[in-house]
Amino acid sequence: MNQFEFNRRFLLKGFAGLAGAAMAGHVPGLSAAEATELKYWASGVAKVGAKDFSAMAAQAGVELAVTTKSARADEAIQKMVVGDGNRLFDALTDNGGGMEDALASQKAIVPIDISQIPNWKNILPRYHEGGESADTIRYDGKIYATPYISNADSMAYDHKALGFHPDSWEVMFDSQFKGYVALQNDFGPTLTTMAIYLRESGKIDIDNPADMKPDEVKAVCQFLIDYKKKGQFRTFWDGFQNGVSILASGEVLMSSCWEPVALVANRKTGDEREILYGTMKEGHQMWNNVMMFTKGGRKRGADALYYKLANVYLSPWFGANTLKGLGFSPQMVGVDAYMDAHPDQFDANTRAILQERLANKSNRYAVKGNAWQNVFPTHLRAYQDWWARLQAA
Repeated sequence: MNQFEFNRRFLLKGFAGLAGAAMAGHVPGLSAAEATELKYWASGVAKVGAKDFSAMAAQAGVELAVTTKSARADEAIQKMVVGDGNRLFDALTDNGGGMEDALASQKAIVPIDISQIPNWKNILPRYHEGGESADTIRYDGKIYATPYISNADSMAYDHKALGFHPDSWEVMFDSQFKGYVALQNDFGPTLTTMAIYLRESGKIDIDNPADMKPDEVKAVCQFLIDYKKKGQFRTFWDGFQNGVSILASGEVLMSSCWEPVALVANRKTGDEREILYGTMKEGHQMWNNVMMFTKGGRKRGADALYYKLANVYLSPWFGANTLKGLGFSPQMVGVDAYMDAHPDQFDANTRAILQERLANKSNRYAVKGNAWQNVFPTHLRAYQDWWARLQAA
């Protein structure tokens, strides 16, 4: 997740007038006829296999016109609520929870009919009503989104260079690793993760690491500023490839990052290094990504296309392949059985690696200090202001 540029009040109240005007009028180019192509605004991680979405389209049996989307919440809000997003796109991906609530409250997305998604029966129990992730796909009691990946963000580290397996964020602040530590240049995951560490280690009193008060944000950022001034951090990295490069090259020995960064970095190092992804005893930032159906898509008659693609996202085929390729957590049951039934795609060694990966994920998910980051911070201005001070320090 990248930085949110809008505060919640502006999003949910300030946009209301503009959104009402935009949604009340006729949107050019809409037709009641059934659509033949799904216009899809999607993140690059919403697929498996090749660099494009051809495997997804073939599996779903639909034509996809994909526009690549960043993870920036401000971009999605602007385009879908007051911009031309509903004219251009039938479906989009983004973070569940805060983003899904924001778009649903402004009627930029519409509820979905899960009876049209046969594989909904496979969805993990935590998405059932009352489950820990139920709210990330619901708004006002209705289901608005199909989840396709989730994860608990942690630390990547060079095991060969360190000679041990870190189990605490504390190691990032050890003076012996001064200049060999990296943090993600994104206040969403970084401040949440550091707030978890500082709360669970008893250094700072924080009520909710995923939605801090201004004085809590200040305390976390001041902690990081102090260490930045001491030269503890080599860099605050931007972009997937940069995150991979600093680990694979040995520029840093540890970095907060998404799990795919660690997996790709390890593949690039050969035998020189061993980049692993740890489980931190204090906790991790947890999140999921979902696919939503737009108001424009419904007007264009794209329902059937959406449901076909949603059905693929909840298939063991997708779960097994995204686990293998990117290391993200499947959102459905049946993945083990699928891999066992397809030894041509998942040989015994691959299955063993993926079973270990799933076990590690289970361990991360079970850590008491974890916090879900699928919300807009209530005091977003404090996040922005103090993050700017940290960057400038």
